[in-house]
Amino acid sequence: MTLFVLPHNKTGSPVTSTVVTMTTSASVPAGSEDAITRVGTVTDRLVEANEQYAAAFTDPGMDARPVLRVAVVACMDARLDLHAALGLELGDCHTIRNAGGVVTDDVIRSLTISQRALGTRSVVLIHHTGCGLENLTEDFRHELEDEVGQRPAWAVEAFRDVDQDVRQSMQRVRTSPFLLHTDDVRGFVFDVRTGLLREIDPA
Repeated sequence: MTLFVLPHNKTGSPVTSTVVTMTTSASVPAGSEDAITRVGTVTDRLVEANEQYAAAFTDPGMDARPVLRVAVVACMDARLDLHAALGLELGDCHTIRNAGGVVTDDVIRSLTISQRALGTRSVVLIHHTGCGLENLTEDFRHELEDEVGQRPAWAVEAFRDVDQDVRQSMQRVRTSPFLLHTDDVRGFVFDVRTGLLREIDPA
């Protein structure tokens, strides 16, 4: 909570205004971890927001099967508001997100369940400009091993060419023996500055 003292009013008394600020990890300077603690944790605020949401919530009566029968695989980047960017409504699609939006074994797992158990037919893959994985290498795993004494079993899946990584992701989907529907698989790069999608030619 921040207290602002504004200029004096006509009576000569100072005017005060109390402004409640929301602290996020992006707005807290390094070394100021206690700032979040003083105003409540981010999770506390999420729970409070959920209580307000639930108070006005009504069961939409939807089936678990996505209305548009599409699964979207995208990066976890906080700048991607997928539903807004794609004009999607609640219940329209399955959304599968991870670091980089790359097609890993776990993504294939989710897509397989999405198709075989819940009826999706199309797959949309979305990477984006300025991805954090472009600044990492597999050395990240070795650094973790040095720190904790155990090397992760997973690959970092870092890349330098975002277009080529989208092509690789499309190929992984199209060649998976577990997926029933691989004829409508398309890949895109989302521009975080313009909000536009750019489709990637799989060739």
